[in-house]
Amino acid sequence: MSNFDVIVLGSGPGGYVTAIRASQLGFKTAIIEKENLGGVCLNWGCIPTKALLKSAQVFNYLKHAEDYGLSAENVDKDFDAVVKRSRGVADGMSKGVQFLMKKNKIEVIKGYGTLKAGKKVSVKDDEGKETEYGADHIIIATGARSRELPSLPQDGKKIIGYREAMTLKEQPKKMVVVGSGAIGIEFAYFYNAMGTEVTVVEYLPNIVPVEDEDISKQLERSLKKAGIKIKTSAEVTSVDTSGEGIKATVKTAKGEEILEADIVLSAVGIKTNIENIGLENVGISTDRDKILVNNYYQTNIPGYYAIGDVTPGQALAHVASAEGILCVEKIADMHVEPLDYGNIPGCTYCTPEIASVGLTEKQAKEKGLDIKVGKFPFSASGKAKAAGTPDGFVKVIFDAKYGEWLGCHMIGAGVTDMIAEAVVARKLETTGHEILKAVHPHPTMSEAVMEAVAAAYDEVIHL
Repeated sequence: MSNFDVIVLGSGPGGYVTAIRASQLGFKTAIIEKENLGGVCLNWGCIPTKALLKSAQVFNYLKHAEDYGLSAENVDKDFDAVVKRSRGVADGMSKGVQFLMKKNKIEVIKGYGTLKAGKKVSVKDDEGKETEYGADHIIIATGARSRELPSLPQDGKKIIGYREAMTLKEQPKKMVVVGSGAIGIEFAYFYNAMGTEVTVVEYLPNIVPVEDEDISKQLERSLKKAGIKIKTSAEVTSVDTSGEGIKATVKTAKGEEILEADIVLSAVGIKTNIENIGLENVGISTDRDKILVNNYYQTNIPGYYAIGDVTPGQALAHVASAEGILCVEKIADMHVEPLDYGNIPGCTYCTPEIASVGLTEKQAKEKGLDIKVGKFPFSASGKAKAAGTPDGFVKVIFDAKYGEWLGCHMIGAGVTDMIAEAVVARKLETTGHEILKAVHPHPTMSEAVMEAVAAAYDEVIHL
């Protein structure tokens, strides 16, 4: 039996980052992976979807070349080529992780890992051979998969999840997307931009329901303008797949209606991968599909830890990475502070993009806080107008008494690259006046942050 200081089960952005940091800290480290290095994020999530979305964005630019004084005739897309480019990007990133494992002298163990008592993991390879490994510290980072609803059992053909949505052999003419979180909205935008007739069905009153209501309403307007049909406060109660396509029964306040399409994409959240990994062998505690951990990701059993989607924090790649780093630094007896889950940025990469951090206006009011709210529309931004991307705005929320930056919500071109300003400022406990007096470059999209802050304090110049 091989022995290590640290074994990481799962090689997603939580797992492989954890393994690298552990190796940097001098631990003899191994990582166990049953599929491709990089996990869902690099192979079937964050990275390949961004490649698809970029193709959709370029295609959209070409179709509107005249808006920029240009001429592009006979513009068309090759759906297979778009998918192949996405897969190529994912493969390249996975090979990059392989390089990082080798560079950091991390042993990669291929196979399916099962936890055992006594700080051991049994790994079964593709040929069915089992090998046992031991470590002083075992970190669970097995991630999650597409969640299935009883009314939407995925068959991989007519009712699909995000994996199939990235590799369809043929582009559907009509698609129903169930769920309007980041995954559902990104795919809705992609397929619509490619020419598919898309209908989004959301159970709650607003699409992207975790976002500030102003963001939700603006995105709904933008998506409808692009031709996407949206049904909120609606529920798919059943799907008939017996015919050539599908017939989805949708229940709304007005009654039931039937939506006909070629395919249904189920994007109703995720299910953690905690079954059949041996938690019961060790006695590790779980609650509501999550592994219970303390502030440093230790489970109830000494020597076993868990990070990423399998724990109660936000199911985001950057959260998993941060948790993993914090976890191994604590193991190394470094001074670390618990992660601030109130300062985690969230991003959705449709067009227009969405990025947010902190409290929404509604949440701030529900807390009874006296607040100042400022908004600055990109329609008043010289950079946005010149770029032909005037949709959207920046919205900021401050505590009226102390100037604390409570929340920042953006919708517009490139805002996923802008939200870090608010995250860092909040981490440093920066006040509204300090942001206002920090000179922002002109003309940029980012100066809309300064203008929104100015609006909150009744000092806005360009609006």
